[in-house]
Amino acid sequence: MFQSFTESASPEQGPPRLKKLQDYLRAERVDAFLVPRADIHQGEYVAPNDDRLAWLTGFTGSAGFCAVLQDKAGVFVDGRYRTQVRAQTDTEHFTPVDWPETKLSTWLKEQLPNGGQVHFDGWLHTAAEIETLEKELDGHGFTLGCSGNLIDYLWPDRFEAPKGPVRVYPDHLAGEPHAVKRARLANTLLEAGQTGAIITLPDSIAWLLNIRGSDIPRNPVPHAFAVLHSDAKVTLFIDDQKLDDTARAHLGNEVEVLPYESFFKSLKFLEVEGPLRIDKNSAPHRIPSLLDYSNTPFEWGQDPCILPKACKSEAEIAATREAHLRDGAAVCEFLTWFDEQAPGTISEIDVITRLEDCRRDTGKLLDISFETIAGSGPHGALPHYRVTESTNRVLAEGELIVLDGGGQYLDGTTDITRTLPIGTPGAEEKQAFTRVLQGMIAMSRVRWPIGLAGRDLDVLARYPLWLADQDYNHGTGHGVGVYLCVHEGPQRLSRISEVPLKPGMIVSNEPGFYQEGSFGIRIENLVVVQKAEPLPGASHQNKLCFETLNFVPIDRRLIDMDMLNTGERDWLNSYHTTCRDKIGPRLSPAARLWMDQATKPI
Repeated sequence: MFQSFTESASPEQGPPRLKKLQDYLRAERVDAFLVPRADIHQGEYVAPNDDRLAWLTGFTGSAGFCAVLQDKAGVFVDGRYRTQVRAQTDTEHFTPVDWPETKLSTWLKEQLPNGGQVHFDGWLHTAAEIETLEKELDGHGFTLGCSGNLIDYLWPDRFEAPKGPVRVYPDHLAGEPHAVKRARLANTLLEAGQTGAIITLPDSIAWLLNIRGSDIPRNPVPHAFAVLHSDAKVTLFIDDQKLDDTARAHLGNEVEVLPYESFFKSLKFLEVEGPLRIDKNSAPHRIPSLLDYSNTPFEWGQDPCILPKACKSEAEIAATREAHLRDGAAVCEFLTWFDEQAPGTISEIDVITRLEDCRRDTGKLLDISFETIAGSGPHGALPHYRVTESTNRVLAEGELIVLDGGGQYLDGTTDITRTLPIGTPGAEEKQAFTRVLQGMIAMSRVRWPIGLAGRDLDVLARYPLWLADQDYNHGTGHGVGVYLCVHEGPQRLSRISEVPLKPGMIVSNEPGFYQEGSFGIRIENLVVVQKAEPLPGASHQNKLCFETLNFVPIDRRLIDMDMLNTGERDWLNSYHTTCRDKIGPRLSPAARLWMDQATKPI
């Protein structure tokens, strides 16, 4: 099994660890210390040695941070984790804070009305984060100090840094050799009058050099830094143990390989003729200060890999289509098994284990793309629920289960969510499910003018829920890589996303609804942005649309058919016909029979 069900949170360890940290703050007259869930590379997922937030608080969610004062500690989490944080932390010592509704600056000003010394590890916060915090605290008596990491001093048995091997990513799947990518991106630096760009995001480096790594569970990226020079050469800072002869030959003579640790010293002694580009939204705060030390000029600008990586090549799109067909067949094999199980006979762990087995049976699974979510009954109301041996539930009659998972295949990263009935669903659940489905269909069908961003489309998925005074407390969709990170920027379907959607971008389409303590619903397909076919007689034909990538039937037993209009029924019938045509030939005889039943027209 890729997935483990052991409990990684240790809420009981939080209070004594917090006391040691607060004793230090009092001794050193520091008023606050920030503990983010971040590593030096600012990825969403961190290696065990970098999971400082979990070590201190017990909270294991993928986003959040803790602000530790001398007499209290606030744990800031978004809507996905507000129930989870209360279950995983000792709330007598750690106070959950709703974020981003409550800003860190607002909280600090409330807790420290006279201001104070706020310290942080400058390698674990981006330049943009600290710049924003400084502006928001300006004039309120606060001083920000960049210090060493106090958690590392207090963590005696901290894990070692990962040293996973690097593998070559085939050019025929990437769409072009890394020399072509380097030359294209270097030209953008030349046009901007920049000597080079410092790249700190592991997935950017993996994409640029057509390599993949194994330093982060579920995310095939290497821990590395790189400098892309304007002559298209690259200086790659990476642990020597990660590269074998094949990887070195692939990188070639135009990629200079230096030890990972030398990156930090090199920033003090760089000699360049013009400014370097740094992305303030991903580069650690310490990088610009070290460049200032060496009098190295720099300019703020977006990581040059971000948008090219997001706009997939034709080869990448073709590859990910195949990965989703393979994965869809595996999910349908699982659903065939699931429908044969009587309520009360299987558990959440049984569900995850069986689904992973079905993906493994493809012979192509390299990893799961994230920890599979299988939340039944009240656990379904936790959007990012992770089952453990202690929380495992048996699936009971009348409940729903939210099943969200995906696979990492060489040709693509998959992600799909289906909500399934256990026995006979109730009327309330069916009505809520249908509203979620209507929002998902609306997003699937939309055509929009070039230039719109995720914030412009997000409302489409929420509108049916809003009519019933319902909503969900997460974005409608996130970007997805191709055998890279399952959460990829900068594109999103979200009320706060201002990045214009462009052809080739892959995003998830996953509205939901969560009734705390009772049930949850989410339906998710991945979609790719493409140019829309012109409509006959239309005067404005420069439109974009979504192509659906996942083809797994949506459970008709949960649909209140009277709520669907003709267009929604037509879309669902067409989608199910496509599921049957594309996935049916890949299925076992038993699953093919299941598919025929699951896709009958409504």
